Amino acid sequence: MNKITVVGSGASGIHFALSLLKKGYTVEMLDVGYSGPPAVNKDDSFNQLKDNLTDPVEYFLGKNFESVIPTDSKEVYEFPPNKQFIFKIPDGYNIEKRGFEPHISFAKGGLAEAWTGGSYPFDESDLEDYPFNYNDIEPYYNKIAERIGLIGADDDMVRFFPKHEKLLPPMELDEHSRILSDNYDKNREKLNKKYGMYFGRSRIATLSEDFGTRKKCDYSGRCQWGCPSDSIYVPSITLRECLDYKTFRYIPGILIKHFNYNGDNKIGSVTGYNMETKKEEEFKVDILALAAGTLSSSKIFLDSIYKKSGKVLKLSGLMDNRQVLAPFINFEMIGKQFDPDTYQYHQLAVGMVMDKAKEYVHGQITTLKTGLMQPPFQSMPLDFKTAIYLGRHLHSALGVVNLNFCDYRRKENYITIEPGNGKQDSSLVLNYIPPSGEDKLIKFSLKKFKKFFSGLGAIMPLFQAQSRPMGASVHYSGTLPMSMEEGPLKVSPNCRSYDFKNLYFVDGTSFPFLPAKNLTFTLMANAARVADKEF
Repeated sequence: MNKITVVGSGASGIHFALSLLKKGYTVEMLDVGYSGPPAVNKDDSFNQLKDNLTDPVEYFLGKNFESVIPTDSKEVYEFPPNKQFIFKIPDGYNIEKRGFEPHISFAKGGLAEAWTGGSYPFDESDLEDYPFNYNDIEPYYNKIAERIGLIGADDDMVRFFPKHEKLLPPMELDEHSRILSDNYDKNREKLNKKYGMYFGRSRIATLSEDFGTRKKCDYSGRCQWGCPSDSIYVPSITLRECLDYKTFRYIPGILIKHFNYNGDNKIGSVTGYNMETKKEEEFKVDILALAAGTLSSSKIFLDSIYKKSGKVLKLSGLMDNRQVLAPFINFEMIGKQFDPDTYQYHQLAVGMVMDKAKEYVHGQITTLKTGLMQPPFQSMPLDFKTAIYLGRHLHSALGVVNLNFCDYRRKENYITIEPGNGKQDSSLVLNYIPPSGEDKLIKFSLKKFKKFFSGLGAIMPLFQAQSRPMGASVHYSGTLPMSMEEGPLKVSPNCRSYDFKNLYFVDGTSFPFLPAKNLTFTLMANAARVADKEF
């Protein structure tokens, strides 16, 4: 039985690997695999950490205050110090950015080590451009939900993300979220009819009950700094499961540069840079699966062709979700004390119907509790001292909706490389131009969301809404799309390259359309589907 080599340990790569291991295959995984510090004081709550840590300032803000966002930053969110390793870039990995501000991960577990757990299945309209339908992938949504633990409810949001099997019951809502939910129930019919908007529970990869060796959420308030009990799913949990198989070999510390192929376009090996020895190594492969994330997988593909032929290709169709953060104030929570011992990430979601079902606008609702409060204070149109005073009194009433918009493949958005000189590696070149009419769509959506939230008893000051830089959502996809029609720079319905006989893409590279939803759950399900259908 052939060995399968997987590049990358992120959400898609690790579930592709586990699916193969369960079928008896031998899997070798090559990965840079940066890892972070262990969880501190696992039994302490958020507030207890402040009292019990030797240096809580360093833990929460960083040794060099790296979690403090500069006043001129285009971003409104920063990751905690103990998650900075997720975005560490190897020396010499150069990126040229044109209208795109990417996050690339070389961490053990990939970008989903920092996700908020949003896990939304694509429905029939989302899959309109895919070479398979919902019934084809639903069994794999069930399979992944059974592996990772996934919360879901049978409510109004089912119209946007179907209720599949293996869902856990929802967790307790914090007071702020409960008030919003109760107000929606009271005004539901009016809000649905008047605005074409629906409200309900998020689908989140968090445990509401014990799940194998993992314990249910203990409401410690530490979500943003890394769940100490593993109740929030991250891919490194599945990596630990893979390591229990004798047929699995994990090789960290290797940055894959390119693959090597013969005249028949069959790949025989991959070349990687050993981060410890500072030398290149060659690894023989029978079957190669790229799961390094859309940007890195695309670069490996482009570098490989350039290395062999001298041709610099361009992969068009780069996609990402535009995200707009819209703060709001819940009047019923003004003056109340927030409860830090609650779940911190989004528990609520809202969806806005559009003329085309696939273009619906998705919103994740987060009530602000123990998260970093500098960004909302800083964005207030006041001097910082006054903003802090006012923010403290409004803290429990503050929330934010993260609006997500779908994206299509377009020629003007692409990935290519700029060849290096001498010993210097090539640079990854990213080019993105927003679609025409985007500003108009965002303004239209924000006005509707503002009116909808007024029906929930909240005010949404639109002057504080901020569009995140393109690339900030990290939902990258589309550069080598799935297609029924065989041709260059495409992959089969089961993600086998039409260019190379023994090459598969099992990350977002192959997605031909990007709905407004977080794509990570579908990445995992599709990877399991490919492993099942092709092997």
